[in-house]
Parts: sequence; C-alpha cells; structure tokens
Amino acid sequence: VQLQASGGGLVQAGGSLRLSCAATGRTFDIYGLAWFRQAPGKEREFVAAIRWSVGSANYADSVKDRFTISRDDAKNTVYLRMNSLKPEDTAVYYCAGRMLTSSRYDAWGQGTQVTVSS
Repeated sequence: VQLQASGGGLVQAGGSLRLSCAATGRTFDIYGLAWFRQAPGKEREFVAAIRWSVGSANYADSVKDRFTISRDDAKNTVYLRMNSLKPEDTAVYYCAGRMLTSSRYDAWGQGTQVTVSS
C-alpha cells in the first residue's frame, strides 16, 4: 500500500489543521492507519491510530481531547483533525499503515510539516 499525506502548514497557537492521508494499492489488506510525528532533535512518536475495519481509535495522552482521527472508506483516506494546537505540536507528521499480515506499521508516507507559532 502507498500512503500520501497532505494538509500541513503554519498555524498560530490555538488554531486548527486537518491532515489527510490517502491510501492506494492493496487497501483491502489494511489493518489500521496511524499518525506519528517527529520534532527536531526528538524521536518519532505515536500520535493516533484507527483500526480500519471497525473504526476504533486510540491516541497519545498528549493529544487526547484535542486531536481526532477518522476515516473515509470510500476515499481510502484517513484524517487527523487537530484542534487547540500548541507550539509543542510542531513536527513533521507521518502517516503509517499496518497490514493484516503484519504486527507493525511498515508502510510509511512522506511527512507533512506542521508548525505552530506562539
């Protein structure tokens, strides 16, 4: 499966952005899609994930109640709605896919930069 992320940009603290990740290829083999992020000088960290078949989601504590992950089956697209953004949310955000035959996220899209100014 191939993943194409988009939607990043520059926003002021307190603002909102919506990221999109479009999946192509063997989309019927997707177990789940997730968002990770990596800030300068830091390790990549998990943000949110959604199980493709049932739509259940889980979040990192740092974004819970501010970010919402959702999917559009018809478009094979997952979204990350980010509200109440903080400067510490600044990072490159990556979309990742976990396939039915895998126990890890091993399909990655290119990153999209999110910058939150104070």
